[in-house]
Amino acid sequence: MTKNIVSKRNNLFIEVSAAGLREVDGLYVPSTAPPAESESGTLSSVGYWNGRPAWDRADGRAARSPAISYSNSYKSWRISRLDGHLAYELTCDDALPPTDRPWNVYKMGIAPGPGVTLHHVDPRLPCPAPNIVFILGGPGAGKGTMCELAQIQLGWTHLSAGDLLRAELKSAGHRAETIKNHIDSGLIVPDEITVGLLKDAIEQTIRRTGNVNVLIDGFPRSFSNLNAWQAAFGQTGDLPKMIYFECPLEVLTGRILGRAQYSGRGDDNVASLKLRFETFRAETMPIVEHFKACGKCVEIDTGQDRRTVYDLLRANLSDQTDPDWLVRPLSQRSEILLGLRPYPETT
Repeated sequence: MTKNIVSKRNNLFIEVSAAGLREVDGLYVPSTAPPAESESGTLSSVGYWNGRPAWDRADGRAARSPAISYSNSYKSWRISRLDGHLAYELTCDDALPPTDRPWNVYKMGIAPGPGVTLHHVDPRLPCPAPNIVFILGGPGAGKGTMCELAQIQLGWTHLSAGDLLRAELKSAGHRAETIKNHIDSGLIVPDEITVGLLKDAIEQTIRRTGNVNVLIDGFPRSFSNLNAWQAAFGQTGDLPKMIYFECPLEVLTGRILGRAQYSGRGDDNVASLKLRFETFRAETMPIVEHFKACGKCVEIDTGQDRRTVYDLLRANLSDQTDPDWLVRPLSQRSEILLGLRPYPETT
């Protein structure tokens, strides 16, 4: 008996890369094949096969349509060659083609198996404009904690310039040597590199998740940072919104010394904190004042308890947050970050 499955529109794009077969690599778009009965007796709607999303090659050259689909009989995702023979598969029950592991070679494939990237925005089209909010505050002001909460509870993407620099070094990307040379020489990494990493991460996030809401933690720290940002994103547009976490030095000191016992950071001590705080006041506060003068900065007192600070942050982001996220209950991780439950014991 044929089972008819009607699904919502498939609006995802797939990029296949590093396959043993060049004819497999490339862009795949939602399938336009008319409804047909599959080997498992399922009649699927356009853009779907066996009730799951399906894709055709963007160049239309593949003999099999769809070229990427799920098999109910074999319980696996499959990718075909141009001639229609199946080349790669992944046995799993994932709702979408897995992106976290290489695919297995099938009957007509050649090793190694490819990798798969999902895009929520057609890679052939310009990337949608991001909605950026800068998050600034002194060392220990709670930027990382509050940004993580906004990511978990409100669906905002959290990016940190420092984290991106460290990740680029670790991955040995094309900017890694320049970053390493500057760090080893005690020099500041060029602003163009920092902004380039941010721009790449923002576009990648939007294309792969469809989420345009982005919090950038600890940036811009100076006017040279801001100038590089405007050079990359345009001088004529409005400044992004900024949220500044104000916190008295004595509170910051207590927090830094409290986390020093487990943070492993060599600069979590009183002497380093005073220097970092003085540097922040001298270099970053003028940026904060500039945004205030432009009517683009909201100040939150983070000397208050964490739940109050989070509620204020949530209120400032709510008008740009998907309503479905605003009604989500607190996750276990969020409750831990807010101090509402203890950290799990480690053995």
